Amino acid sequence: MVTDSTTNQAQALKRTRLQLIGIMMVGFISLGGSYAVFYYAQSGASWGTTNNGAFVTPSTSTEQLGWQLEGDANYWWLWVVADRCAQDCQKTVKDLRAVHMLLNRQADRVRRSYTWLDTQVEMDWMDEFPQMTQVTVTDRTKTPPGVYIVDPNGNLVLFYPLPAEPKPILQDLKKLLKVSQIG
Repeated sequence: MVTDSTTNQAQALKRTRLQLIGIMMVGFISLGGSYAVFYYAQSGASWGTTNNGAFVTPSTSTEQLGWQLEGDANYWWLWVVADRCAQDCQKTVKDLRAVHMLLNRQADRVRRSYTWLDTQVEMDWMDEFPQMTQVTVTDRTKTPPGVYIVDPNGNLVLFYPLPAEPKPILQDLKKLLKVSQIG
């Protein structure tokens, strides 16, 4: 004979099991969902980075390039590398001066430099840019022509092919300066 207390205990046990299963399902769904989002994001299917330039891969440092510069190199650098600095390159150099000015208070953390791979280049137009520093490198094969952002530790961070637009460089540089505690 089934009594009311036995029925109540059976119903309470059933309710407790359902609650336990519900709590466990919430945990499993949360854990499974987080793994799914992690692997989906890692594949790069729809999410990406917010930078405009291309990351320099493989990781290259100024030390590996044989970067030779007189004076203190512990700044952020906007570095223009070109075979011969023709019209596109000259426009980029002028634009980088404007980018440097638009950094406002952060401008003292950034320096501009150049490397021409052809040493026979006419340099008369460079008289307008006395603050640009010439950099010589021993390994020219690792640096295709373009604009590089170099961090104070000497790592090449971002690359922009010539002719480089100034607005994306400015946006990326502002982000880097904002989050950086060095230089």
